[in-house]
This record gives sequence, C-alpha cells and structure tokens, in this order.
Amino acid sequence: MTKQQADAADMSDEELLNAVGPAFGKLRRSSLLEVEDPISQKDLGRTLVLNVVLEIGQDGAREVTVGAVGAHLGTDPSVASRMVSDCISAGYLVRAASQQDGRRTVLHLSPEGEELMVRFRRHQRSAFEYITADWSERERLDFARLMLKYVASQESLRRRGA
Repeated sequence: MTKQQADAADMSDEELLNAVGPAFGKLRRSSLLEVEDPISQKDLGRTLVLNVVLEIGQDGAREVTVGAVGAHLGTDPSVASRMVSDCISAGYLVRAASQQDGRRTVLHLSPEGEELMVRFRRHQRSAFEYITADWSERERLDFARLMLKYVASQESLRRRGA
C-alpha cells in the first residue's frame, strides 16, 4: 500500500469526500503521462472539443454547431469559436452546411480527427493500466463501473441546468 493509499484509508468520511474534487483535477493532468503513443499537450486540449463533437452528434438527433460546443463546455461563444477554429486549422474538424438549415454550419470530425481520437483512447487506456497496475482486476473493474456511473449521473445535473 502506498503512502497516499494509506492516507486515504485514514481519512474521515468528510475528509475523503472533500478530497474527491481535487483528485478529479489531477485526473486530467495524468493524461499527459508518457505512456504508449503520447499525445501532445496541444492535441490533448483539442480532444476536449473533439469529444464534445462526438458526444453531441452521438444520437444523430442534434447537429453539432459551435454554439452547442460552447454550451457543452460551459464557455462563451468567442472561446468556443477559437477552440473550434484551432481544431479546424489542425485538420481535426471540418465545417459543413446543415441539412436542416442551410444558413447554419455544422461540425464533423475529419479522418485525421477520428484517428487522433483512436490514438487518444489508446493513450487513455495505457495510462489507466499503468496507474492501476498494482490494483486487483476486481478493483480496476469496480472503479471503471463507478466512474461510468458517476459520469452518467453527471449528465442528469447538466440537463437540470438546461
């Protein structure tokens, strides 16, 4: 057991729950670990936008616009526009005319964007396996299930605010 694991085991319930927020902040930074096929810091930031484009467009019911990306990320339109423009300049996103409203522009991943996301998923998996190397298989799977449950529950909070 590492010192951090021992410290967590000795925390009160209140201390443990208060430590969750800062721990989430560290999760994003762990994506920069030098594991198989590392992702540059610049492309890591771009994956935020690409993930949102994939998530919004997942069900096919909504077209993905710059405004939708901004709303999903909780940024103002000018910030979202700059982030999307950067992804377009890097070749990861393409603009297309909306099939529902020809005046509107929608976003799609380019083949290069799709390849980056495949690499990013591989990178995330490698980082997870490295970080949890000394965990039991049961702990790994339990954590994965609970993380997915947490994210799904977080969506209900997002919908509540809409």
